[in-house]
Amino acid sequence: MLSFKETLCLIEWTKKEYTTKQKIITYIPAGLFFLILIPFTLAIVLPSLDSSLGLPELIFGPFNFIIAPFFLIPGFLFSAWSVFVQFKIGKGTPIPTIPPKKLIVKGPYSYCRNPMGLGIFILYLGFGILTGSPSSIGFTILFMSLLLAYYKFIEEKELEERFGQEYIEYRKKTPFLIPRRRRNDKEKRK
Repeated sequence: MLSFKETLCLIEWTKKEYTTKQKIITYIPAGLFFLILIPFTLAIVLPSLDSSLGLPELIFGPFNFIIAPFFLIPGFLFSAWSVFVQFKIGKGTPIPTIPPKKLIVKGPYSYCRNPMGLGIFILYLGFGILTGSPSSIGFTILFMSLLLAYYKFIEEKELEERFGQEYIEYRKKTPFLIPRRRRNDKEKRK
């Protein structure tokens, strides 16, 4: 738990207004890291490591090229949707230095609390499947484990401090990572 003084500083910091240009500029290093550096590592570097270590390819061939798009495309789209919603509805970015100004509970955030993380996980698994690389899949699992630990132990506490009861209620109703089927109005009344 943050001290009272730390909480006040956090709240003041999140109220700072940023221009659209400033928000877009924050996306550049994050985009380079998450959309270029990590995929390059997953698709080129780690498969090379597999052959150096003598690790077998995982079902490499046409099967990988058929299955991988079922991970790559939805993973990218779900992540991109999450970023767009943070920018448009939350008036911020996924980058901790310019966080959303309001709690987002619509769009992909109505399915789970960490849709961007889920999308990135699915996207990165797609690269591992595409290349048939055990190292890429292992790296993806390790990377996502660390990211999920950050979400659970740091980000969730910060969101509770910033949004209070509103976030606590949202957390009670919305799964952490794995979406569940949303009930329609007739099922809710039963």
